[in-house]
Amino acid sequence: MKKIYIMVALLALTATACKKEYIDLAPKDSYTDASFYKTADQFKQAAVAAYAPLRDVLVNDYFTSEMRSDNTIYQPYPSNRGTAYLYRESISNFTNTSTNDYVNAVWQHCYTGISRTNIVIERLKLADFDDATKQPIDGQAKFLRAYYYFKLVRLFGGVPLFLKEVTKAEDTFLPRVAADAVYAQIIQDAKDAISELSAPAKFPQTGEATKGSATMLLAEVYATQKKWADAETLLTTLSSMGYALNANYADAFTPANKNSKESLFDVQFLEGTVLGTTPNPLPFHFLPRSTNTSIITGIVINNSSTGGWNTPTQDLISTYEANDKRLDASIGIAEGTYNTSDLFTYSANKSVVNYTPAAGKIGVPYIKKYEHPPLIAVTGSSDNFPVYRYSDALLLLAEVQNEQGKSPLSPLNTVRLRAGLPAATATSQAALRDVIAHERRVELAFENHRWHDLVRTGRAIDVLNAFGAKLKTQVNYLTADTYIVNTNKLLYPIPQPEVDLSSGAVIQNPGY
Repeated sequence: MKKIYIMVALLALTATACKKEYIDLAPKDSYTDASFYKTADQFKQAAVAAYAPLRDVLVNDYFTSEMRSDNTIYQPYPSNRGTAYLYRESISNFTNTSTNDYVNAVWQHCYTGISRTNIVIERLKLADFDDATKQPIDGQAKFLRAYYYFKLVRLFGGVPLFLKEVTKAEDTFLPRVAADAVYAQIIQDAKDAISELSAPAKFPQTGEATKGSATMLLAEVYATQKKWADAETLLTTLSSMGYALNANYADAFTPANKNSKESLFDVQFLEGTVLGTTPNPLPFHFLPRSTNTSIITGIVINNSSTGGWNTPTQDLISTYEANDKRLDASIGIAEGTYNTSDLFTYSANKSVVNYTPAAGKIGVPYIKKYEHPPLIAVTGSSDNFPVYRYSDALLLLAEVQNEQGKSPLSPLNTVRLRAGLPAATATSQAALRDVIAHERRVELAFENHRWHDLVRTGRAIDVLNAFGAKLKTQVNYLTADTYIVNTNKLLYPIPQPEVDLSSGAVIQNPGY
């Protein structure tokens, strides 16, 4: 795992992709972009730098992928109507525009990652060391490039397809290509990654992408394209690579158990203040805004400027079955009161199971699965953020088997039994679709899957319009133009700066 944390200081080096056309004032004992990409260790460091934008994508992506769904909402902040709050609220409300900084940040950070992978992939071809050493580096870079493009194509549709290092100004802007062309490149990169990467040598893993990571990515791509049999073939190979469920659901999220046999790919974090450590700030984002969160965090944290986002909805809480162990592991209740400045004063940390507020108090649900000590004031925790877990693979396997008319009960019930639930017994394809959708919702809650699942299965418009109509009867801060979901809203707008600067090469999505 240390390989993912160290040498992040090289980001600035790997970002200098363009040829130098200025006076070189660098000391002779310093690396330049021309002298750095020579040895295997240097390429491994450059590959590490290509992972780093995952963290930046993640810090914005919970707005675009989880709060866009019926799983989470935000805590209103009527006393602060700053642009940053309005931008974030509008994503959840389906009123965002092409100038939204938080949507646009996902685009920007994905392309930063793509740029870094392109440098590794292209320069690696010219490197003077053996192919056996090159292959895992190339495989990691291609997995990452495939992942970044998969995120982009699902959020924005067809996008500019950069596959080479940009070395001159005229190559800076490319026109959008059709989504099918983006998917074709994702599939090729993922296939290359599968062939070049190895299964985990042991558990816990290093945190680097593996054959299993690339296999899961390609399987999800195939499921998105309704290539059910191709997805099934890939998913059935994962158990032979050593992946399996942990005994307890909560074990998948504890820092002490990170990169376990259940982890197919995580975004890596490590708390601390020394060089090379990058704590996870999201535990503070997911709590009610307060000047003191110590009842939950164990230390005094003032998250009044960062908290209040990704609050679990009552709609989600109500969908958990009785005795589902995942409910208490995933969601807690911060009990207290709001002051006149719309900040929360915590008085107790309560279980969500059968919760009833104490007299004079209100309970605000919060995401519990990422709240683990030690937490470092201001910076964050050591909690990794899961991108792909083995339970995700099992439920996707159940889905693609069901879509082929096969019985999905074996992988489906493997997940349910761990959660303490009885085995599902439905037999009709339609009924099983609902069961599987429910299982994915509660099993993968707050892992940025729900929006993509709703779009992929064709349920987004109906589910979210119904959810919005219900939510408007429960809260007083939504206006009539919110939660109006149509086909155009299934894609985000292309960032307006990209459209404006491209001289007509980049066309805006319909409806924006």
